[in-house]
Amino acid sequence: MKIFLDGKLVEKGEAKISVFDHGFLYGDGIFEGIRVYNGRVFRLKEHLERLWSSAKAINLEIPIHKKEMEKALIKTILANKLNDAYIRLIVTRGCGDLGLDPRNCTKPPSVIIIADQIKMYPEEFYEKGMEIVTVSTRRIRQDSLSPNIKSLNYLNNILAKMQAVRSGAAEAIMLNAEGYVVECTGDNIFIVKNGILYTPAGSEGALIGITRDAVIELAKNKSGVPVKEVRLSLYEVYTADECFLTGTAAEIVPVVAVDSRIIGDGKPGKITAKLIKEFKALARSSGTPIK
Repeated sequence: MKIFLDGKLVEKGEAKISVFDHGFLYGDGIFEGIRVYNGRVFRLKEHLERLWSSAKAINLEIPIHKKEMEKALIKTILANKLNDAYIRLIVTRGCGDLGLDPRNCTKPPSVIIIADQIKMYPEEFYEKGMEIVTVSTRRIRQDSLSPNIKSLNYLNNILAKMQAVRSGAAEAIMLNAEGYVVECTGDNIFIVKNGILYTPAGSEGALIGITRDAVIELAKNKSGVPVKEVRLSLYEVYTADECFLTGTAAEIVPVVAVDSRIIGDGKPGKITAKLIKEFKALARSSGTPIK
């Protein structure tokens, strides 16, 4: 495997950064997860815009321009001879000292691009649906840290994931400080009720996901399904007709039970299945060509 590291392609075993890098020491950095389908990078422009927005929000200057980043990403995919892939794009604060002050990071931020394969959940979940739980670990308040900063510090999500795993579930719903549904540990959440698609609003603390946006566009423009971004309660999830999760790594995965409550008839719903089909078609026919 070839890794892009600060302007060069290096072997996986040689891809190293300093232990004094603040990305390692404090999670001071940002990232994007990006998909490649059928030789095309899915929504690359949107991913790069979000990366640059995250950087601006934490006052981090990315050391290369967007066009250079795009070329570096495609170069990494080609070097690994991948036609379908998952890309992890990382920008760290850079090498500094043991203090928190980012001004003491005297070297430029590091840019790392990893091109590999990923399977978020077993195939069975995509075919039959998955069961998830709600955990007590609350999502960090957005007045403390915006969920739209894709930070390297994922401890909040990791603690929730650990709690889900201890409960025997692969994924967990996280609530905000007011007790409303926000998102899962690595995915956005949608429900269907009476033919209408609902998802937590960004104002509730949900990440405005790239796959989430694609699904909303497909529902509105392709399927003719009304979409509402709302304040979503657990009661509304429990009593939904359908439920599914979205994410770059997860794609779209149906949910058939939440906290032991069966969703709908306990099988992936018709609107969910339709959106999965439409998303697959969109992903494999659009995007930035790697050749």
